[in-house]
Amino acid sequence: MDLLDFSDCKLYFEDALPAEAERLIAQAASEYGDPAAELSLLRAHLLAPENLSVLVGLYRYYFYQHRLEDALVVAERAMQLSGRHLGLPADWNLIDETRLGSAAKNSFGLLRFYLLALKAASVVLLRLGQISASRARLVKLADLDSRDQLGAGKLLEVVNEFQQSDEPELSLAAA
Repeated sequence: MDLLDFSDCKLYFEDALPAEAERLIAQAASEYGDPAAELSLLRAHLLAPENLSVLVGLYRYYFYQHRLEDALVVAERAMQLSGRHLGLPADWNLIDETRLGSAAKNSFGLLRFYLLALKAASVVLLRLGQISASRARLVKLADLDSRDQLGAGKLLEVVNEFQQSDEPELSLAAA
């Protein structure tokens, strides 16, 4: 399965968003760096709690504000919502190639979103110093994405090198 092929799939940001929620997201973007941006995003979330665009906005805000625990909660919520729509088990550990194939038939774009949310959670866990929890997610992603189109395998190589070195701390810069 080509995880980089977007030619025939609906993407998360194409889902309808209430006009007020859309306005609040735009307002948050214009307020970036100001604490009011978070309030705008949270108000948008109250209006559209299951809209993935709103969750992506919240995740990015928290991640770039270095509020990593909050970013992790949002990434896991995004996985929960997208996984539920895909018919995936609540526990990402239980996903295998059969379930992946079934989910891809349901919505390839949403499956890709789910896998990227899992990778996002892995990155946040790395930044929080929870290396083994992050590594477990990266191993799962690498197993599911044998061509490493989502880059989890490369990130896993870095984590593995770190664990074998005498470096005292793994630090990932915000991208």
